[in-house]
Amino acid sequence: MAKKLGLKQKYQMMTRGLGWDTTYQSMDKVYPFDKFEGIKVHDWDAWEDPFRLTMDSYWKLQAEKERKLYAVIDSFAQNNGHLGISDPRYLNAVKLFIQGVSPLEYMAHRHFAHVARNIRGIGPAVAAQMQSLDELRHAQTQIHTISHYNKFFDGIHEWRHMHDRVWYLSVPKSFFDDAVTAGPFEFLTAISFSFEYLLTNLLFVPFMSGAAYNGDLATVTFGFSAQSDESRHMTLGLEVIKFLLEQDEANVPIIQRWLDKWFWRGYRLLTLVAMMMDYLLPKKIMSWQEAWEMYYEEAGGALFQDLARYGIKEPMSAAVARKEKNRLSSEAWAIFYQYTHAAAFHTWDIDEEHKAWLAEKYPETFDKLYRPRLDFWEKEAAAGRRFYNNALPQLCTVCQIPMGFTEPDDPTTICFRESEYKGEHYHFCSDGCKGIFDNEPEKYVQSWLPVHQIFQGNCGGASVEDVLKWYRMNLGADNLDFSGSPEDKFWSEWHRTASRAEAAE
Repeated sequence: MAKKLGLKQKYQMMTRGLGWDTTYQSMDKVYPFDKFEGIKVHDWDAWEDPFRLTMDSYWKLQAEKERKLYAVIDSFAQNNGHLGISDPRYLNAVKLFIQGVSPLEYMAHRHFAHVARNIRGIGPAVAAQMQSLDELRHAQTQIHTISHYNKFFDGIHEWRHMHDRVWYLSVPKSFFDDAVTAGPFEFLTAISFSFEYLLTNLLFVPFMSGAAYNGDLATVTFGFSAQSDESRHMTLGLEVIKFLLEQDEANVPIIQRWLDKWFWRGYRLLTLVAMMMDYLLPKKIMSWQEAWEMYYEEAGGALFQDLARYGIKEPMSAAVARKEKNRLSSEAWAIFYQYTHAAAFHTWDIDEEHKAWLAEKYPETFDKLYRPRLDFWEKEAAAGRRFYNNALPQLCTVCQIPMGFTEPDDPTTICFRESEYKGEHYHFCSDGCKGIFDNEPEKYVQSWLPVHQIFQGNCGGASVEDVLKWYRMNLGADNLDFSGSPEDKFWSEWHRTASRAEAAE
């Protein structure tokens, strides 16, 4: 009788045992992508798998999580869970998530599968394959969870169509398009390390904690369901970096350049999260500044001390991020408040309780710099002159965010940088974005900038109404101010009905 394999032998067979060297074609022809970046790997067997997970155990683990998740989703839908949230304004954070984050989960699924095929080392290839499946599952569960809200609230119906067209969604789209058009090791550095390891807590924790604080049980549940996967992804990111650094000293300057680039690209993407935390959540969990200090400065500082032994330094732009942490969210809110007529979610005037919270969290900047502007907008709206900016903003060529950020050492002056390439001028919101462009100009001169495309007539027409139709936005329902919107009216009517029912009892 054949002897049963032990756990160690089974793991070895179901991971390392899946690889082989080609014979009738050279390995370099079968795997052409894992050398052209200049990365040198001498020993693929040195790859360590922190979780020692095989595919059969992976399926069992995920199946159990699926059962628990869909039980909650079904219960949430059957019991009208959407009526239990703290405030309908909270749903605008969910809209931002499904529009901007869920499509990235699917893109991650596709490209991790690509990486799994195109790395000759079987260890990282198996890890990339499992992460590809994780990302597909995350996209599916997010779509299923949030689809319930689509029955009752606006702005969620065409999220996939909008992702490829709407101006503010070009920010996350360009981030991932940049990553998937890089080589496999830069992609892993960008997504697995720079984003998943360094910055993912600043994305997932605020969204899921915000959901919990605001009564969104379904979103909290898919967040918990994904959390164990995220732990593996973070560990994969750290293992990628250490593996590459230990293989050859020539890898160090390449990795450093990638870290400088992808830290800044990820940080700029998180501008949307900063605004969500400080302005979109009715019940707040913590400020963006507190989250940045906790999840990056404390954790990231210790990490880069560890990586210093390899010759790796903290990304150059981290110093700028520290200076911006007390103003980033307010600068982003100013952009979206002005352009909410062209966004698939609502904004609103900030009440006194909210302003007091912002003043407490940002004592150095809020009352001096941002309260006067919010007060002015509130008075204008009360007088029937709610402000919408009908001009099209200048965009940063790299991060594609409107030029609303300020100089690192002067929050009263808009930061503006410029480069010339082949006789053309390109504009940037920061030294970080300009440095990225200057290192790879051929890549970023191809940027699909929404404002430029609108001026060229490539977005449905010349008027705002034409562009909104091309976006598939419903004017007056998906956009504009929350006050007086269909969602506002629906929520008020539901509460009136509930109050009458309670009185009748």
